[in-house]
Order: sequence, then C-alpha cells, then structure tokens
Amino acid sequence: MKKTNLYIILIFVAVAVIALVITGSGRKKKLDERLSFRKNDKIPYGTWVAFRSLSGMFPSAAIVTNRREPGLWEEISADSSQQFFMAVTPRFMPEEYEMRQLIRFVENGNDVFISTREISDAAATLLNCAINDKDIPYYFESNTLVTQKDDSLSLRLSKPYFNTTRNFAYPGRKYDAAFTRVNEQTVYKLGYDGEGALNFVQFQAGKGHLYLHLAPLAFSNYFLLHRQNMEYYEEVMSLIPANVKKVVWDEYFMYKRNQEQERNKTSWLKVLSRYPGLKAALITAFLTLLLYLILEMRRKQRIIPVVTKPRNDSLDFVKTIGRLYYDRSDHKNLCRKMGTYFLEHVRNRYKLPTGTLDENFIQQLQFKTGAAEKEIRGIVSFIKYVEDSPAVSAVDVSAFHQQLESFYKNA
Repeated sequence: MKKTNLYIILIFVAVAVIALVITGSGRKKKLDERLSFRKNDKIPYGTWVAFRSLSGMFPSAAIVTNRREPGLWEEISADSSQQFFMAVTPRFMPEEYEMRQLIRFVENGNDVFISTREISDAAATLLNCAINDKDIPYYFESNTLVTQKDDSLSLRLSKPYFNTTRNFAYPGRKYDAAFTRVNEQTVYKLGYDGEGALNFVQFQAGKGHLYLHLAPLAFSNYFLLHRQNMEYYEEVMSLIPANVKKVVWDEYFMYKRNQEQERNKTSWLKVLSRYPGLKAALITAFLTLLLYLILEMRRKQRIIPVVTKPRNDSLDFVKTIGRLYYDRSDHKNLCRKMGTYFLEHVRNRYKLPTGTLDENFIQQLQFKTGAAEKEIRGIVSFIKYVEDSPAVSAVDVSAFHQQLESFYKNA
C-alpha cells in the first residue's frame, strides 16, 4: 500500500514538472522593470548603488537602516544633531503626527532628504506645497510596484547651489512628479525636470533642512550607472554637511501601507493566475497533498519501544581493565597506572605541576586540597616506591587503592 502511494505521488510530481517545462520553454528573458527601490536589490530599479555609495560620501558617519515610524526610532536620536535621514520611496505618506516628528527632528539640527513621487495630504499641508504626479497606471507584484512604460527621465540642477547645470538623463522609466505650488518665500529651488518643471526644493526648519525631491528613480541603479549620472547623486549629496555623525537609510515609508495602496493592490491569487505554469504547479501540489491526506487518514498503532536503563559503560571499562591487571598479577603496572591517574587528576583539578614530587609539591597539594599531610605524603612515597621496587604485592595494591579513594573522597 505504501509503495502504491509513493508511485501516485511521483506521477503527480512528474506531471507538474512537465507542465512547468512546457509553459516556460517559449519565454524570452527581458529587462526586470519592477520598481523595487530596495537597498539590497541589484535589479535596474533597485537602490543598491545609492545605498552602498553613502559610506564613501560620508566616511566618518555610521550607516544605519530604519524601519520604525518617527517618534519610535531605535537607531535615531530625535534630540541629537548632525544626523542625515534619507528615504527613497515611490510614496511618502506620513500621518500628521509622523510629519511633525520629522520636522521636530529637522529643527534640532538634522537634515532630511525625501525622494518620492507622491506625498500625503498631511505632508503637503505642513510643507505648504502641492505636486502634480503624472497619471501612470500601476499594480503590485510580490509587494513590488510595476508600471507601464513612460518617457525617459531627464533632470538638471540649479545654480548657484550646484557646480553643474547640465542635463542628466537615461533611457529608463520616468515615474516622476513636479511641484504645482510652493511658498516662494520659504523654499529654495534646487532642480528641474527635462520640461523645466520644478521637482527639487529645500525647506528650512530651525537648525536643519528638509529636502523634497520628486524623481525617485534618479537614485535607482539604472540611472546612477548610466554614463556619468553618478555625478548627479554626488552633487545632490553635497548639500548635506560632510561632518554628519550618522546616516539613516529609511525603509519605514517604503513599506508603510495606506488606503490608496490597498485599493490598487491585487490579491495574491490574481497575481498567480497570470502565470499558467505556476498555476498548474500549485493546483497539482494541492491535489497531491489532498490525495496524500486521504490515503494516510487510517489510524495506525505505533509500537511502544522498550526503554532500558542507561548503563555506565565507562565504569564497566575501568573495572574490566583493573581486573585484567589484577588477574595477571601485574601489580606493579597496575599501581603505576593508578599513580599516573592520580597525578593527572592533580594537574587538571588543582593546576599543580607533577614533574617533581618533592616536599614543595606535598605542601602545595595539602594547601589546595585540605587533605591530611600524612595521607598525601604516603601516596607520594608509594608512587616513588613503585618506580624503584622490582615487585609489588597484592596487599600493596589494596593499600594504595584505599589511600587514593580516601584522597578522592575527602579532597
């Protein structure tokens, strides 16, 4: 019966493998166009290059990662200064409380850099600005944003804040936005897109600065590694003081859920249904598991094992070796081994050298063990006697054994 069950399961697995091979054989490799923004992703639209470059741009600063909301930070001190908080995310959706915590963080002498395409109403209200994110259809796949193809991205920085005003561009996704309203008296205009629309500004609060950048893919691997675009990243980071003590790469706003994201997010079943091979494999696995459960539902009585009492094999071995020497009347050799074991015991437990068994050795051993000096002197004398004596009697063996047992028991 068990062999039959195994054959059935193997047949189902073989069918699933064949289905995967057939459905996937005609596919061609293509560019991974998921907008990841994750610091560990080396795909075109991940941010591995931007994250790894921070240590070179701020060599004296500690680089940490944050996934906790403002006000509940562990790696960040909200009351300290000389810290740099950086977030590259498709949506920056803080609640009013979170936004006020960020502004308080800036006021204490820190810098915050946000690169995003969408901001929450609370952030727009407190910063007194409005943006116009271009309407690009998108959906979520494995918790990663996927959008339709749009125009290539082009950016430029503004003088006198930067050394260059040349255009930085790449042929990849655009996925950006632009400001439609800012407070001209409280912001500095730092950058524009290829159409001349403002997309990079600086706000000042207390002793620090908050930078809002509306083209997050400018910090993707694809953009930074295209031609000389790394210069754009270096120019932007030149706004941050070089003496910052801590650089915080934020991931909280990357994974923060909001109502708009939940409306656009599709269920995992719908995502899986887009791939016929994966769908067929999952159905086959489910049917195999169901068949296995049906065949194995019979109740089986297990044999109760006999538990034997553990034996001390080491003690039996020692007794056997002792009897062997004693039965052969090799009393001298047996006493030598008993003496060797005694000296090894002294070395391991009391950390005393046993090379010279003199009066000093007897006094130190008596001091460390508290045993009677007469008893220790008798053991040492017998060990020396064994080495010089041509033969040892059974009575001597018995007396030496009693001396050692008394020492081990009382020391």
